Amino acid sequence: MTIISKLASSLGRRDEVPNQELARQIVKSKNAKAVKELVDNLANRDKNIQSDCIKVLYEIGEQRPELIANYDKEFLALLESRNNRLVWGAMTALDYIAAIDPALIHRNLAKILIVSDTGSVITKDHAVGILIKLAGDKRFAGDALTLLREQFRGCATNQLPMYAERALGVIPDRSKKDFIKVLTGRLGDIEKESGRKRVEKVIAKLAK
Repeated sequence: MTIISKLASSLGRRDEVPNQELARQIVKSKNAKAVKELVDNLANRDKNIQSDCIKVLYEIGEQRPELIANYDKEFLALLESRNNRLVWGAMTALDYIAAIDPALIHRNLAKILIVSDTGSVITKDHAVGILIKLAGDKRFAGDALTLLREQFRGCATNQLPMYAERALGVIPDRSKKDFIKVLTGRLGDIEKESGRKRVEKVIAKLAK
């Protein structure tokens, strides 16, 4: 069986279990040839196959990002796709690649953020995830922290608590006052009490 024949759509399935299982198999066997076949089929005429391939690829990336890291150019190109499934799937893959090759991602940060500005919630979530990873690297922390604060200022209020919690561990002492100011300024925008309390907890931890 080819890799494509094992995809959910090839098996007549509408759930993601076959794709998740395929990703686990490829990770376990470190099957670089299978990864290439998946990448090649991101341009398949069948959109269902495209969707399955990007799903398997970012599932692989979550578990073993080094298996997909060499295909950064392909994922970056997909950010310009008219198929939103491919756009947010590619951003997800790039987020996982950032964990092992932040320098590569940093070189393409401008494009990533342009796409994020008009992208879906998932696209934005993973763009922020990329910024958080870059902020945790001393080489890129300066730019990333500034951009992260801008995201906090303008992001949807329902996403802010999650972003703040995720970023907490990478905010250095020198930047804590700036982040406290931004987060405090947004408390009044958060309608749900649960979300407000989550942000207040982050502020309290930053203030320690």
